[in-house]
Amino acid sequence: MNKQLVQALQAAPRPGVLIIGDLILDRYVSGEVSRISPEAPIPVLTARRSEEKVGGAGNVAVNLVAMGAQVEVVGIVGDDGWGRALRALLEEQHIGVSGLVLDATRPTTQKTRMMSGPQQMLRVDWEDAQAVSGQALQALLAVLPQQVRAAQAVVLSDYGKGVLTQAVIACAIREARAAGVPVLVDPKGDDYARYQGATLVTPNKKEAEQALGRKLGKHADLPQAAEELMRIAQLDAAVITLGADGIYYQDQRGVRGHVPAQARAVYDVTGAGDTVVAQLAFHLAARLDLATAVEFANEAAAIVVGRLGTHAVTREELLAHLSSEGHDAGKVLDTTSLDGRVAQWRKQGKRIVFTNGCFDVLHLGHVTYLKWARSKGDVLLVAVNDDASVARAKGPSRPVNPLEDRMGVLAALECVDGVVAFGADTPLELIQRVTPHVLVKGADWADKGVVGREWVESHGGVVHLAPLVPGRSTTAILERGSRQ
Repeated sequence: MNKQLVQALQAAPRPGVLIIGDLILDRYVSGEVSRISPEAPIPVLTARRSEEKVGGAGNVAVNLVAMGAQVEVVGIVGDDGWGRALRALLEEQHIGVSGLVLDATRPTTQKTRMMSGPQQMLRVDWEDAQAVSGQALQALLAVLPQQVRAAQAVVLSDYGKGVLTQAVIACAIREARAAGVPVLVDPKGDDYARYQGATLVTPNKKEAEQALGRKLGKHADLPQAAEELMRIAQLDAAVITLGADGIYYQDQRGVRGHVPAQARAVYDVTGAGDTVVAQLAFHLAARLDLATAVEFANEAAAIVVGRLGTHAVTREELLAHLSSEGHDAGKVLDTTSLDGRVAQWRKQGKRIVFTNGCFDVLHLGHVTYLKWARSKGDVLLVAVNDDASVARAKGPSRPVNPLEDRMGVLAALECVDGVVAFGADTPLELIQRVTPHVLVKGADWADKGVVGREWVESHGGVVHLAPLVPGRSTTAILERGSRQ
């Protein structure tokens, strides 16, 4: 099946997709907690940095852009600084904003998350979730017909923040039906009749249970559940995501199927639903059948849950994942592919973390260190000493494992996004080539001087020293082996 999927993806066009829904500005304030406040029994977060990302319906748009789609959004922003920031972020992602409507009566929806390392401590929401009305509603209804007719697929991304009123939903579906354009709904709440006439809905299991008013205890319950959802909203199909159990789909013609999830470690499910609806929209816009679109969505979701935070799967990443060599092979880079991958990450606004080492006999200390490094940004690039440089540093009996094996094992880790080899005694040339946002070394380098520190800090980056796991080292493992 993967061979057919690869061929279909290679031949896929750049379809136009319209996203209508609740746009959210996601803010992350990151730092460290080292004390309790004297004012109240609460931790004090010493903030180190903050960043802003496109959230809500905008995350669906970002996922589609990553796949090469041409994307427009229709939604509401407030007449405030956060609205201007959100518009700028959308434009940076090459997402069309001609359908953005300014509503001075409400704030831009914003979620601020306070983070200590990878741990979320607090979320603060600014929003007015009342249904949009008045001049703002009329402006939305005015831009919809032209926007819908220009698209090959429409997504209604409902986060319950007021944009998808009954009038907006009805207008979008009416125009799309007239133009023969599929309408996909990522639903909210328990009243699916409001999406009447759409092509399909994509609830997760919990959302489907809420809409139906009962539990879906076993797989045998799914066909009847899908049938009811289609009847309630007069849909052509229903797609129910099942988390670790995969995706179930069914249409009015009786075509049904269950695609099991891939067996892999789940790192973070954030944004997986957005990925699924984006993949379905992309492939249905490209005129593929529902079963094939669901296969693609399931493969992309498997990538997303192995990443920290929201992650937009690129067409190249999905192709690598589907290839006969497997997704992990797509992480192993040479100096030519490295430049392209780094440029791609920067275009996507990713915060790049760089670290390096021999990683000869991989152990718990290595894995803990790499996970910690990955938590400091969006993608982790690991530079690995080639065999000759390991021998110069460690002696003629090292490395135990050749470079190809060491890189392959690192690439198999979910927290690693890219692996590249270097032959010099230090990684300085690679660091200068990549210019990462974050450089990570072990705490044992505190007194040795971290190679590349000056370069990274002079370009606005930061250097972190990662805590080490006591008693875990390759040398100790080899010494124990020699005594046995």
